[in-house]
Amino acid sequence: MITQEQLKETVERKDALKRYLDIDNKKIQVEEEELRTHVPDFWEHPKEAQIQMKKIKDLQQWIEGYAEVEKVVDELSLAWDFYKEELVTEEDVDNLYHDAITKIENLELRNMLRREEDKMGVVLKINSGAGGTESQDWASMLMRMYLRWCEKSGYKTSIANILEGDEAGIKSCTINVEGDFAYGYLKSENGVHRLVRVSPYNAQGKRMTSFASVFVTPLVDDTIEVKVEQALITWDTFRSGGAGGQNVNKVESGVRLRYQFTDPYTGEKEEILIENTETRDQPKNKENALRQLRSILYDKELQHRLQEQAKIEAGKMKIEWGSQIRSYVFDDRRVKDHRTNYQTSDVNGVMDGDLDEFIKAYLMEFSESAQ
Repeated sequence: MITQEQLKETVERKDALKRYLDIDNKKIQVEEEELRTHVPDFWEHPKEAQIQMKKIKDLQQWIEGYAEVEKVVDELSLAWDFYKEELVTEEDVDNLYHDAITKIENLELRNMLRREEDKMGVVLKINSGAGGTESQDWASMLMRMYLRWCEKSGYKTSIANILEGDEAGIKSCTINVEGDFAYGYLKSENGVHRLVRVSPYNAQGKRMTSFASVFVTPLVDDTIEVKVEQALITWDTFRSGGAGGQNVNKVESGVRLRYQFTDPYTGEKEEILIENTETRDQPKNKENALRQLRSILYDKELQHRLQEQAKIEAGKMKIEWGSQIRSYVFDDRRVKDHRTNYQTSDVNGVMDGDLDEFIKAYLMEFSESAQ
């Protein structure tokens, strides 16, 4: 059973949220922004209209999020009084308290995600490391883990491209994750992930270490301006492999985009290569590949901005073998994040997508440098 002090603290956190989220002012802003949508020619300018509607939606999300917090905290206070009159049980009060704390913490965490890119979706790419089948199997387990997390978190996912392993698992995959603040949460996953287990692919039953890298970039939409030089793009088409019926194998629906990129700050040249086999429709795959290109170019500009801030760089780790951000040790029933030192023994839960505590620990520790 919670204490009166815990109840008081919960009410104080609710009131503090209202102040620093400036809820009253956001309600006024929504009214003002909605008035702008009432002008006669509003929908004659689709792009501007889309930006305006997104602005209203973003404000409403904060208002609705706080309304949920306010409602459950009020219910908790009422349940506390009812408990004294023996109208509700201790379990009822404790359940409401847990619900209130969860909603408060979720809103507090979201408030940490203030950068423009934090609100966006994600392009999440997983590459297996050296080690053959074992590493490829590990990459496929990570893919499943992130797909499960997205499902639990209410995000829409689509696999833009996947390269199957030689015997099992995958060599690489690219997943598009769509939904508000997906990048803000999943940016914590950027880095090298290390697996230690007794390998089912080793005849001697030896304990093996495998690596896979996870790269996270914001998924840009039409409201973000990104300059793409069409003259620097070349296209190839190919037949998609794998299961899917005769159409997949006989029609060249897969597309390969090559973009000759020159870094405007360093002058370095590189070829950006993107493959998309998401659908059986070649034009749609081209559209998806272009969207990924815009996301990559946006991320390059974003990384340049971050590199200009020494404080941010001090909290970042290089993405290279041997500098893993997290270790998954199956035999010892332990998953540990090396940046925050948060760890859990619930290995199965983590592999089923229970990543919220890792994400929370990262944001709590690095929210200053992540801004």
